Amino acid sequence: MWISNQWTDYELIDCSRGEKLERWGDYTLVRPDPQAIWDTPRSHPSWRRPDARYARSATGGGQWEKHSLPAHWEIHWDSLTFLVKPMSFKHTGLFPEQAANWAFVQEQIAKAGRPISVLNLFAYTGGATVACAAAGASVCHVDAAKGMVAWAKENARASGLEGAPIRWIVDDCGKFVARELRRGRRYDAVIMDPPSYGRGPSGEIWKLEEQLFPFVALAAQVLSDHPLFFLINSYTTGLAPSVLTYLLETLITKQHGGRTESAELGLPVSETGLNLPCGATGRWTSGR
Repeated sequence: MWISNQWTDYELIDCSRGEKLERWGDYTLVRPDPQAIWDTPRSHPSWRRPDARYARSATGGGQWEKHSLPAHWEIHWDSLTFLVKPMSFKHTGLFPEQAANWAFVQEQIAKAGRPISVLNLFAYTGGATVACAAAGASVCHVDAAKGMVAWAKENARASGLEGAPIRWIVDDCGKFVARELRRGRRYDAVIMDPPSYGRGPSGEIWKLEEQLFPFVALAAQVLSDHPLFFLINSYTTGLAPSVLTYLLETLITKQHGGRTESAELGLPVSETGLNLPCGATGRWTSGR
């Protein structure tokens, strides 16, 4: 398991009975988490009165119960700054376990010793984008949601990267990659964090288990002649890390050599000293 344990502004305090208690800067939140199936004592006082709790509805969805919480605030990881905003479906605009991947991509870019171009697909609010840009890479940030791309730009500005070489693209990721191939544009690294399920602007249905292999096969074609890394992240329950290894070995290693590693991502739980699993990541690296 790759653990995101270098945070100071974020802390997973505890998790139990399908919920997790987190500290985001100065504020404590309680949010649902389906992995926390254990029934352990909730001894930390913030369980009883967090600054906000996302309460599930019996009919689906849910809503925030806020006690004392601003509309948004900033938190920091390393030299990066992110804007946190509680959203309508339990999210905050940031997945803190991804810090393990941010550290990985920054290390790869720093030791490459050459200019690196990165394509970040399903790029959301830009955690990986600003991490790559801060390490000196040029980045193409692609997401179909206009609001998420605008939020990512805010994170870049907050991190002092408003002048960094980042292309901001609002588009369907598959269609964009296909156009890049026709244009002959290539990238030294690809990052993708596709959803488990979704609908495109024309009603197209995306199911990760059915479409991840052909999508990775398509994205593999935009790699340069000397690629650096290829990273796939997945939150799909039941999709083992070894599945990502199989995909990357089949589609990337077979052509470019290098090596693949896959593992769960995790967050350390302060109250127990254990780790909460938070999805899986596969990483291919060239070894060059």
